[in-house]
Amino acid sequence: MWPAKLIGPMVPSAYLDNRIEEDKGYGASLWKPLSEQCSTWLKTKPNKSVIYISVGSMVQLTSKQMEEMAWALMCTNSYFLWVVRETERNKLPAGFIDSTKGKGLIVSWCNQLEMLAHQAIGCFVTHCGWNSTIEGLSLGVPMVGMPQWSDQMTDAKFIEDVWGVGVRAKEDEFGIVRREELLYCLKQVMEGERNEEIKMNARKWKELAKVAIDEGGSSDTCINEFVGKLKSAA
Repeated sequence: MWPAKLIGPMVPSAYLDNRIEEDKGYGASLWKPLSEQCSTWLKTKPNKSVIYISVGSMVQLTSKQMEEMAWALMCTNSYFLWVVRETERNKLPAGFIDSTKGKGLIVSWCNQLEMLAHQAIGCFVTHCGWNSTIEGLSLGVPMVGMPQWSDQMTDAKFIEDVWGVGVRAKEDEFGIVRREELLYCLKQVMEGERNEEIKMNARKWKELAKVAIDEGGSSDTCINEFVGKLKSAA
């Protein structure tokens, strides 16, 4: 029996050590991304001034939760880029898109890695799915967690209490993150007392991710050892 080998983070090389220049994605997407539109919009925004919101491809928030999120984003002092799938748009408050045109951009999908790597992004509101969590951690983006089920609860715990790269928005007795709570969390990450500490931790974990997959790093070493075992057993 071979001992288990730990590798990762499994984020395309172009976003970390850049050892493989053409390694820019995972090779598949459920939806056509609108990366050019998003990138063009982000170029007009100051560094670390934009909140990026995405709850993945499977989570379906209630209309009430969408309403609370919308109001929180309207009240924040930051710009926002919100990924809302076409099937979920009817849950947005009436007139919300038109009333926030100067402040926010709402798209049906985008290349998340490109968005998180953009210098304008200062915060990632996430459902804490493992892929999204690892991407946010590896690219050094402070996070606000809104976990929904399964491992997302544990991931949110790590984001806030273990890695210290963000905060978890707390639900009320009805399972809803209210606008006041989300706004408080956004301010903590973007401009509050914990802002500098969270940003420092985010930079630290970004660097550790690079070191792990770089030549001679823990992930690189484990892969080479695994391949060596296969060759010796052939």
